[in-house]
Amino acid sequence: MLAFLGFVTIFALLFVILGRKMSALVALIAIPVLTALAGGFGPQVGTFITDGIRAIAPIAGMLVFAILFFGVLTDAGMLDPIVNGVLKIVGTHPARITLGTAVLAAIVHLDGSGAVTFLVVVPAMLPLYIKLQMDKRILACIVAMAAGVANALPWGGPTLRASAALHIPMSELYLPMVPVQIAGMLFVFACAWLMGMREQRRLGLDGAMLAGASAGAASHHVHEIDEEQLKLRRPRRFIVNVLLVIVVLATMITNTLDPVACFMLGTVVALLINYPDVAEQRKRVDAHAKAALMMASLLFAAGVFTGIMKGTGMLTAMAQLLAASIPASLASHLPFVTGLASMPLSLIFDPDSFYFGVLPVLAEAGAALGVPPVQLAQASLMGQMTTGFPVSPLTPATFLLVGLVGIDLGEHQRFTIPYLFATTVFMTCVAVLVGLFPF
Repeated sequence: MLAFLGFVTIFALLFVILGRKMSALVALIAIPVLTALAGGFGPQVGTFITDGIRAIAPIAGMLVFAILFFGVLTDAGMLDPIVNGVLKIVGTHPARITLGTAVLAAIVHLDGSGAVTFLVVVPAMLPLYIKLQMDKRILACIVAMAAGVANALPWGGPTLRASAALHIPMSELYLPMVPVQIAGMLFVFACAWLMGMREQRRLGLDGAMLAGASAGAASHHVHEIDEEQLKLRRPRRFIVNVLLVIVVLATMITNTLDPVACFMLGTVVALLINYPDVAEQRKRVDAHAKAALMMASLLFAAGVFTGIMKGTGMLTAMAQLLAASIPASLASHLPFVTGLASMPLSLIFDPDSFYFGVLPVLAEAGAALGVPPVQLAQASLMGQMTTGFPVSPLTPATFLLVGLVGIDLGEHQRFTIPYLFATTVFMTCVAVLVGLFPF
């Protein structure tokens, strides 16, 4: 009976979210509450909800302050010299332009927002691609690859969801993945360079032509900002802001402080350094409060969902049923197979449906077969809405990317999906080599 109720809950959640019948926030709260009531757990629903929210609170807190932290630093113009520096270096050399595109997208995506990455990188780099008549699909592909790999950062949506859904501490989930993410980014840089060299041959550009044109052309391409943004810029604090980011990330990665504490303190210092006036501080917080509130609300709703699913026993009952159908000899391969399938799954499941609906059941089934849940979470992050998000029709950022570049979704997917899938396969193999999970 519990397993049946659990599967009804999962299928109902997938149906209403994928079918756009309800928002994820509403579905994650309403559906499990209704099935819990149908199962006779009415008096305990409040306790289940409280337990779920309590478990999710540190992750939601980290997200809120991460959004504020990177938002304040972006307002202060920390990215401007980096963007202009990259534009100056790449000149009119196609391979440098493609590599610079990847580097810039990886840096800008530090804030964890695909939309921000696309809005900053594409307008900055597109004039160079148009001037040299380079294939615009390459621009979309490289930005997608770099942003996709970077999306597995601790404050990125997929990682936050995986941590929240399985109640795994962020340090336990993310830190072992650092070598894999670094390897994935190096793979992206290598692909970007090769695509640039291929474009150079296609365009018939030789070394002498590139050397003669590079220095003068680069100076004409700078990152443009409007007057309102200019008023917020604090160019003299660039070095201090960069050092602040390094300190905050180093403190978090070395596990010196909990992530929520790192970003709380970082946000306070960023505001004091860049906007010491109280009124300015309030305005900067207000400017980013909407995004922070939306994501925090979603995570708390996810806490309700997981709290009810675990508290009622539905999750355990489903997992036991699923585990019984998987041969024990194949159990150890589950993370590897999940890793390989994770990127294509982005085309079927949006992040909320997968991480809050599918992953908990998969993790519980794996646990019954001796597979640690953290391995399945890490395997999912090889591609599910990391490398997969910039081509998924289920994410609005995908349409923003193709709109900014000026190509249609179909040609973007046909060109980019093979590269993104190759990145996922490469990262999954690296994960096996470094012992993250077995083959």
